[in-house]
Amino acid sequence: MTAETSISLGPSPARRDALARRIRLLVAATITYNVIEAIVAITAGALASSTALVGFGLDSVIEVSSATAVAWQFSARDHVVRQAREQRTLRIIAVSFFALAAYVTVDAVRALAGTGEAERSVPGIAIAALSLAVMPFLSAAQRRAGRELGSASAVADSRQTLLCTYLSAVLLVGLVLNATLGWSWADPIAALVIAAIAVKEGRDAWQGKGCCAAPVSTAPAAPAPAAACGCRPGGDCCG
Repeated sequence: MTAETSISLGPSPARRDALARRIRLLVAATITYNVIEAIVAITAGALASSTALVGFGLDSVIEVSSATAVAWQFSARDHVVRQAREQRTLRIIAVSFFALAAYVTVDAVRALAGTGEAERSVPGIAIAALSLAVMPFLSAAQRRAGRELGSASAVADSRQTLLCTYLSAVLLVGLVLNATLGWSWADPIAALVIAAIAVKEGRDAWQGKGCCAAPVSTAPAAPAPAAACGCRPGGDCCG
């Protein structure tokens, strides 16, 4: 096999531009939905004295900050400029993961310590169920586009959205169990597991683990060192 055929080529400039536009649209949709989600969840949480709902709303705020960072990166029309912004965007996403993990952990410990009992919240159950239906599609679409484009930041942000899906499931189960059986301990226990996942994802984003952009030239080129990005250049490297 020749060097030319063994190297996985990246998308063409026209395809890169199309993928960048798709990511911008997906990020805009994510930001819009999460702003609405944050307002509903924080308001419902305050009315029901639910720390889980308020925490979920704050998670939406963190998701907005992560998506905004990606939107800033992809606001540049030039591919080279977008690449230059990649590392800074990954740092912002990593910090968002760490902040989310810290808040969820503190909130879960407070809930387990019995600092207040949340009331039943029908709006909270509704927004958690809606998020559980919407977020997986947004996450999957952005992850596919990010993988094809070779953007670690876009993939990392899709993981943030996927984590929001997990939190939606945790919140929904916790609210339903609390409303029907009075099991107030179920939500904080699951939330601690989510916090551990958030720490791992934050560490991976900080280290730049994700997709490496594939070469865009047809000329032979040496593969990038694996340590530089944590994956095979042009490979299907993002889980």
